Amino acid sequence: MSVLHELSITDLGVIESARIELGPGLTCVTGETGAGKTMVLTGIGLILGDKAVPATVRSGADAALAEAVLDAPVSGDLAERLADAGVEADDDGAVIVSRTVGASRRSRTVIGGRTVPQSLLADLAAELVTVHGQHDQARLRTPARQRDTLDAYAGARHGEALAAYRNAWAAWTEAVAALERMEDGAGAARAEVARLRDDLAAIDEIAPQEGEDEELAAQARVLENAEDVRLGAAAAHAALGGDQAGDGELSAVAALETARRALADAARHDPALAELDERLAGLSYAAADLVTELASYLDGLDADPARLDEIHARRSDLATLARRIGVPDVAGVLAYAESARPRVDDDDAWDETLAARREAVTAARTALETAALVVREGRAAAARDLAEAVREELGLLAMPDADFAVRLEPAEPAAHGADQVAMTLASHPGAPHRPIAEAASGGELSRIMLALEVALAARAHEGPRTFVFDEVDAGVGGRAAVAVGERLAALARTHQVIVVTHLAQVAAFADAHVVVAKATDGAVTRAQVAPVTDQARVEEIARLLSGQEDSDTARAHALELLEASGVRR
Repeated sequence: MSVLHELSITDLGVIESARIELGPGLTCVTGETGAGKTMVLTGIGLILGDKAVPATVRSGADAALAEAVLDAPVSGDLAERLADAGVEADDDGAVIVSRTVGASRRSRTVIGGRTVPQSLLADLAAELVTVHGQHDQARLRTPARQRDTLDAYAGARHGEALAAYRNAWAAWTEAVAALERMEDGAGAARAEVARLRDDLAAIDEIAPQEGEDEELAAQARVLENAEDVRLGAAAAHAALGGDQAGDGELSAVAALETARRALADAARHDPALAELDERLAGLSYAAADLVTELASYLDGLDADPARLDEIHARRSDLATLARRIGVPDVAGVLAYAESARPRVDDDDAWDETLAARREAVTAARTALETAALVVREGRAAAARDLAEAVREELGLLAMPDADFAVRLEPAEPAAHGADQVAMTLASHPGAPHRPIAEAASGGELSRIMLALEVALAARAHEGPRTFVFDEVDAGVGGRAAVAVGERLAALARTHQVIVVTHLAQVAAFADAHVVVAKATDGAVTRAQVAPVTDQARVEEIARLLSGQEDSDTARAHALELLEASGVRR
């Protein structure tokens, strides 16, 4: 039933070296003020993922080390994260956790032999260990902490209802944000769409075609240089296909044909010339094709000035359109149109979209309120049960006249629900109920916190946990201190409980007792941590009672306490 099996501390504060075996049940840690109990808690905190503080390293040491053996989860998200980090548990399911705190170097966290982020260790500890200190009493004063406590007590089905509510909350806030964006930006958005609509009208009026600007530029170059083009094409045609005027020279086609015929006659006598004959024939046929194509080009060559004016006008229209849109060419205009049309289409359905978003907000709000009602019903039932359980515990903690209640008030929906949770206390009959922050003293707060924890532990369905209490008995004495010891022992029947205490009445109920003692040689102060049993334990409880462990009266009282605690358990 124990979760934390062993704790070792080296060079932490006044503790040079200590090893504590932690078994099931209730373990108490005692010692004189300043002896080093705080360092034991600091060591536990380190292996639970607390922030490493270099100032806690023992003077003269390079680093402090806290090491523990604790159980690891065998299933669930955390088990998967440990496996992903390469952490392997022993056959008995335990892992070794170590934290190195450097005085002047980086700290290091190791689980199961693998270096891991500190956050992973903190998540592991949060699943297995609950720590309560003086600051937790302050947290008990806050409405958020009280609400979380009530939700934890309500159980797994309530947790599912909370998850459903959070989903509904997210859907509603998203729907509201979408509607607000649309309404808040309506003026600017619709003005932008109007501009897009005008641009698209201008584009549709001119109707540019893909690649049209490049094609028109090419045509313009031809028409602007029509005479030079005609002369060049005609000269090429004459050289390839007709007799050259005045000099009797053959055209290229005629010369190639004459050469082909001569080579064909020679190839009949020497087959080695056959390949050359074929190549020459290809040149002759290609030249003839070029003559034909050039003749067709010359026949179709248009030097009409009116056509050139039309091309210039069209190019001017395209350039003006591109400047209006702010793009360099027709390709940019077409891309702009493609991106603008869906926005204009959406604007055509603006009223329908706005109505749909308003309906979505209404539907999401209805779903949110329905989910909030389910959460409220779960909280109301849990509030009744928790109040009854805590009242019963307070009766056992020497507060029989105290009336504890958990009140629920409707509130505007928020991320956590639509309820205000308030834990109240009437310290005696006839007293009005007031918030526990106002009605309870420090000692009463300690007992209320313990009562809540015992009630939660009795209701919880998960396996054993480890509870660490730092002076939960602060401000308590006499019969109330005995009652605190009894309830800690009751909690320890199903969970591992570690408590730092200064009260003999609490220590007497422990299944294991660890003492932190301070020793000095005049130059160096060291703390020794060791378990005590039998007569040594009697002496420690006597010291807690009177400050004098060698007092016969104190020892007799200590024995009486130990015997009484055994009977009460």
